[in-house]
This record gives sequence, C-alpha cells and structure tokens, in this order.
Amino acid sequence: MSTVNPAGNVGHPTGVDAPVHHSRRLSTETKAAFKTTEFFAYLAAVVAVLIASMTVGNEDGHGDYFRADQAWLYIVILTVGYMISRGLAKSGSRDPYDESR
Repeated sequence: MSTVNPAGNVGHPTGVDAPVHHSRRLSTETKAAFKTTEFFAYLAAVVAVLIASMTVGNEDGHGDYFRADQAWLYIVILTVGYMISRGLAKSGSRDPYDESR
C-alpha cells in the first residue's frame, strides 16, 4: 500500500519517499550547422572561389577572366544553395532526446 505526502508524491509503505522522475520526450531539428560536413564543404568552396579570383589576373597581356564581381556572385549562389540544403535538412528530420533536469 502506498501513501501520498503533502507534495502529492506517492511514497513507499515504509514512509520513505522515492524520488519521482518525469521526463518529457522532446526533439531537436537537426545537428548544429557547424557540425555538418556540408558546412565545411561550403566554407571550402567559398575559400576556393576567393583564391581563384585573387590568382586569376591580367598578367601576361591577358584580360582578367575572373573578376571580383563574378567571384562574389558565385559566393552568393553558393550561400543560397547552402541555405536551401539546410532548410531541406531541417524540414523533415528530427533527433529525439529526453529532457534532463
């Protein structure tokens, strides 16, 4: 037979109250963005575009085929692609965890 103390917890018949643990089942969206391989691939691609734009120049009588405005356009395109991929990743996956107090 169990007893109920004034706090509303169900106690043991011996009079010693056992701690009552209630855990809620929660979920997160996905991993943090900086923990994913797509983030590091995005950073590598941005650095590669910037380096390529810096090294391709107008030496030896050739025109500048990869100007800064083109490089920033490619970086914007990469950024939009990365944001779309993160949005798709967050839209359908859940990572469950139990709340700990």
